[in-house]
Amino acid sequence: MTEPTPGETHPEGLGTRLNWLRAAVLGANDGIVSTAGLVVGVAGATTERSALLTAGLAGLLAGSMSMAVGEYVSVSTQRDSEKAALAAERRELRERPEAELDELTGLLAERGLTWDVAREAAEQLTERDALRAHARVELGIDPDELTNPWHAAAASFLAFTAGALLPLLAIVCPPAPARLWVTVVSVLAALTLTGWWSARLGSAPARPAVVRVVGGGAVAMAVTYAAGSLLGAFGV
Repeated sequence: MTEPTPGETHPEGLGTRLNWLRAAVLGANDGIVSTAGLVVGVAGATTERSALLTAGLAGLLAGSMSMAVGEYVSVSTQRDSEKAALAAERRELRERPEAELDELTGLLAERGLTWDVAREAAEQLTERDALRAHARVELGIDPDELTNPWHAAAASFLAFTAGALLPLLAIVCPPAPARLWVTVVSVLAALTLTGWWSARLGSAPARPAVVRVVGGGAVAMAVTYAAGSLLGAFGV
């Protein structure tokens, strides 16, 4: 077996941290697009700062709470499923340890090890921590890194809020004649950044990601502005 290179580190939870960062970027992107669409739509019907501020704040709070609740429910369900799977694995290890050892050996052999090497590795892993070995190899779960639903909810709330603040401030702070264009330019610039960063996190080409994100945001603002203008023209 190859010994680790001296000084080489393999930080635990790197994949988890990247997933959290990617979720934060996507949450901020949702906040930017949804709030921009809302305030630009209202701006198509009225230029009153109070109406724009009220609509923007309502959209920010509703969106951030929806994201937080949705993430909490989703992660809680996932966590419950993972805990149930770990409990079942713990019971099987207690009731039929030899069968579980054979199962672990087979899983390791499927990854390219010879049967003898897989057996030796399975025995060593079982001696160290049988549950951890089966959780990682068989279930793809790290027992020490089950996602906390409260952390996930808070992260989604903050990410969405951070993204939503940009179009909200851009639509209410400038003078009336410049509000729309300041908002559009600010939102498209922010979407360019989030599209580039999400592509970088996923090691994907940046250009297609940026085009998709910016194009989607532009279409959303165009549609809502047209709807707002139409409603404003009819005095709705």
